[in-house]
Amino acid sequence: MPDDDTHKAEMQALKAEQRRRITEAADPARGLVLVHTGDGKGKSSSAFGVIIRALGWGHSVGVVQFIKGDWPTGEKQFFDKLASDKMRGQIIWRTMGEGFTWDTQDRTRDTRTAEAALAVAAEMLARGEHDLVVLDEINIALQYDYLAVPAVMAALEGRHSRTSVILTGRNAKPEIMDYADLVSEMREVKHPFQAGIKAQRGIDF
Repeated sequence: MPDDDTHKAEMQALKAEQRRRITEAADPARGLVLVHTGDGKGKSSSAFGVIIRALGWGHSVGVVQFIKGDWPTGEKQFFDKLASDKMRGQIIWRTMGEGFTWDTQDRTRDTRTAEAALAVAAEMLARGEHDLVVLDEINIALQYDYLAVPAVMAALEGRHSRTSVILTGRNAKPEIMDYADLVSEMREVKHPFQAGIKAQRGIDF
């Protein structure tokens, strides 16, 4: 274990290195692309946390949900309440999905639904009215080939320079991850469902 003087010297060196890196870092003058993927929980939850951060700075946010149906969730109710109270117009939320893919069991219908959601998302990205747009579970729509990778890439490339975007969902396509500025992978270590525990209100939805 280092003594106090050694520890202080190490922290001073670390601080100097961090300051150097911050000084040399450049503002990209464009929105960033973030991907939240992996088989663990927390991909959408993390994106919702970024939404709160953006709203805290007075930013405008758009959300398009690709798979999740219009059932009650804590996050949707929370953001609806914000929008109806003091943040009217700061967040636009569009739930375009119809539920889990095993519920609909209709590939043609799921494809049409996903394509309609992408059209809404592409318009949000291009308009320049939002600082952040979250494309929730779009990676799942890509995984099942309800959407084509080139169509999603075109929407990302056509976004306004002001707008950052987060794409959530497991099994993100390599092309999307290569294009992104940040890729975070959630890894499942342990899950209550595997022990027979059903989803909990306020924790899972």
